[in-house]
Amino acid sequence: MIGGWLRRGISGGERKRTSIGYELITNPSLLLMDEPTSGLDSTTSLRIMQIMKSEAQRGMAVLATIHQPSAELLFLFDRVILLSEGYTIYNGRP
Repeated sequence: MIGGWLRRGISGGERKRTSIGYELITNPSLLLMDEPTSGLDSTTSLRIMQIMKSEAQRGMAVLATIHQPSAELLFLFDRVILLSEGYTIYNGRP
């Protein structure tokens, strides 16, 4: 049981992983992810992003917003765009 507003179900982290997994089984050509690691522990966050890196290497375009990633997680990205007050302050390799 996933759960919802009225019925408790799985934890928030489990719900997030289920949502990502559900999207991956549809084999999209583009995957947009808004803070896919928020609320997850560092080990799970790293594993999720390693899976995303693997999918990107297989040809899927993956776009994600991440706030304050660990260095290990940051270096999984091929390209990083840093914004400050809506302006690009860096665009390139991590």
